Amino acid sequence: MSKRKNPSNSNNLNADFCEFLSELAEYEKNVSRNIHKYNAYRKAASVLASHSKRIKSGEEAKKLNGIGDKISLKIDEFLQTGKLRKLENIHNDNKTQAITLLARVSGIGPVKAAELVNSGIMTIEELKQHKNKLTHHQLIGLKYFEDFEKKIPRSEIKEVETIMKRVISDLDPEFTVTICGSFRRGKSESGDIDALVTHTSLRASKDHKKQGELLLNKIINALEVLITETISKGNTKFMGVCRLSPEHSSRRLDIRLIANEQYYCAVLYFTGSDVFNKEMRAHALEKGFTLNEYSLRPIGETGVPGEPIDLTSEEDIFDYIDYPYKKPEERNL
Repeated sequence: MSKRKNPSNSNNLNADFCEFLSELAEYEKNVSRNIHKYNAYRKAASVLASHSKRIKSGEEAKKLNGIGDKISLKIDEFLQTGKLRKLENIHNDNKTQAITLLARVSGIGPVKAAELVNSGIMTIEELKQHKNKLTHHQLIGLKYFEDFEKKIPRSEIKEVETIMKRVISDLDPEFTVTICGSFRRGKSESGDIDALVTHTSLRASKDHKKQGELLLNKIINALEVLITETISKGNTKFMGVCRLSPEHSSRRLDIRLIANEQYYCAVLYFTGSDVFNKEMRAHALEKGFTLNEYSLRPIGETGVPGEPIDLTSEEDIFDYIDYPYKKPEERNL
């Protein structure tokens, strides 16, 4: 998945708030490594991005689910001064800026970024002089850093989707392919391409991984028209680079092979958004179910989840937990 998740869009009346909250979230994730604060900022940005009115005060913002006292004070400070002292301090800290920059390289997490900065590497150019410190994934992330930083237009992902569906269907029409993430939620551009694939014969059994590996190998070999690099390939997951033509930029491509009976839960999960998924899982628990990317299961009186429910569509999940159905484009929380 992309490392540059920005909940704002052209219809976002609170885009400036979302921008500083997203920047604070990245700081908490990459520098402070405070996942609780990271999630809080991300949720607040998502809530504000989907709000239909321009927020005029912190007090007004506090009425929205997911915005508390501290974030409302930051909104007031920004409205009154046009900036945030915390962000000004972050911007003036060279080490913090370097960690944030290096963590944007695909494959480099916060710990690795801090390690590199502590060894004196502060820029992408300096990183290129120390390739011996990087893994295979990180080397590819560095090689395509400029390309991966560019958002992918929806039209380009549609072209990739068309090719993937045609090639994989030619292999076997029993395959199903779904491009998830922000693309499925109707966004005009995305950070990467995240494809889920299933086959009617692929079941979550003891032979699942062995069979999955055979199917995945066939898929990757057939997609050589698109795929230019392999970052990693396991039994059921491929991470790599694709490119439509020499005129196009290189893009991050993830392909996950999903057991057939787990497909609809996986499609729901990987469509997102993160905030929507959390709200839906919380609602499922209230209704006596546990929901994750693999299954929907009823929770018995003992508190132990039962057998996975047989699902025939994404809508089934909403029906079972009595949650109003939301189209993918309505899940941009």
